[in-house]
Amino acid sequence: MTQEFDVLCLGGGVAGEAIAVGLQGSGLTLAVVERELVGGECPYWGCVPSKTLLRSGETLSEANRARHLAASRVDWTVDFPKVSKRVRWMARDLDDSRPAAAMQATGATLVRGEGTLMDDRTIAAGGARLTARRALVIANGGIAVVPPIPGLDAIEFWTNRQAAIPRELPASLAVLGGGPLGVELAQAFARLGSRVTIIEAGPTFLGLEEPEAPAALRPHLEADGITLMIGDPCVRMEPSSSASSRRSEVVLHLKSGAIVAADRLLVATGRRPNAEAWRAAALPLTERGWLKVNPATLEVRPGVFGAGDVTGLGGFTHLAYYHAQIIARRLRGIDATADHTAVPRVTYTDPEVASVGLSEAAARAQGIDVVVAAADPAEAARGYIHDFHGGALKLVADRERGVLVGAMLVTPRAGEIVGELVLAIKLRTPLHTLADVIHPYPAFNRVLGATLGELAAKTARHPTLAIAAGGDVAPA
Repeated sequence: MTQEFDVLCLGGGVAGEAIAVGLQGSGLTLAVVERELVGGECPYWGCVPSKTLLRSGETLSEANRARHLAASRVDWTVDFPKVSKRVRWMARDLDDSRPAAAMQATGATLVRGEGTLMDDRTIAAGGARLTARRALVIANGGIAVVPPIPGLDAIEFWTNRQAAIPRELPASLAVLGGGPLGVELAQAFARLGSRVTIIEAGPTFLGLEEPEAPAALRPHLEADGITLMIGDPCVRMEPSSSASSRRSEVVLHLKSGAIVAADRLLVATGRRPNAEAWRAAALPLTERGWLKVNPATLEVRPGVFGAGDVTGLGGFTHLAYYHAQIIARRLRGIDATADHTAVPRVTYTDPEVASVGLSEAAARAQGIDVVVAAADPAEAARGYIHDFHGGALKLVADRERGVLVGAMLVTPRAGEIVGELVLAIKLRTPLHTLADVIHPYPAFNRVLGATLGELAAKTARHPTLAIAAGGDVAPA
């Protein structure tokens, strides 16, 4: 059976949902093909449940802090079934009936089943053959990378899918991979009572961030009891020789000769695109295997678009949503283009790590005449009030143009503070204008004022602004 639509979308995640909303009322017919749950990875196995899990651990950490700030005695018992139940409730109990109904309410046709791209205009799914008269959108996301480590195939390991909506609290957890996902879940489980070890093969964890970020975050993770084994890759692993006893269920052997034993293993070594669904169509790929799109138009070739994780432009829910908005506008005849100069990213640890734009190294590699200013938000008044210790703020600017090109923060509320810097980079706001912004006292974002003033003073245009940009009084 063949069905024709104006637009086909392979994938009913956040991008597919946004395409449906974006084309509502346009007169264009749309079919969205989804093999699992409408909404995709984020609401069921990603952002929402993992941050809910983190929030549970954060409340216990705050209770601990009360012993220092407000109470002589605080007692609690971790009720993990309660934690698990709330996490699963936030993940809609893996029920997508309401999101599916909302998608269909836009006028889109939802096709359940494994979709396979046959050519630039055809998808086979659910026993049907779907054809697109006008355009095809590929937005079927990614999947966890499973590294080829000897012995891993004999282990019943977790990926984000099991770890984000857990039914058990392991006594010990080994986390393979020190990226944002691994670090977030490591802190969540550590604060709930697991003994956690992070094993990162590279020279640092959070390797895509400025080096100041992991340096500032590490003491906080270690204070939660997390052991970090950095630059020491796992070379083989094996199940416990007595899995039926109370002994650990997995043993990891590291290159250094170190051995890590744990009750559970979380594999958090990155993501790859769900390319199996469109590999046969011979679409162009990037060097790392992502779907190659024009970053401005998001076209793979005329009439074929890529949105979200599959493009390799960033594995963020907010970016997938943005891509879908751009594509929907283009399909409606609006001359919209995507701008990736200011895509924010946040690691929701405590403290949070937020970044936007270029790192100092990336800016220098592009030939930019770089100036940098740094500060510790913990040394501002709000840091003392909050009893926060050991943060980081790094701002990177283009001396010649007098504008901000990159920013990184390690501080409570970093994910909210970074919004101001996203706007500054996107609009190329002059540094002297940014240094003139009034920040509320004693908010965490007030640390930006003096630091932006310092940057402005380092440019040739406004050398005196740093004097007027201070005023955040903290105890000596």
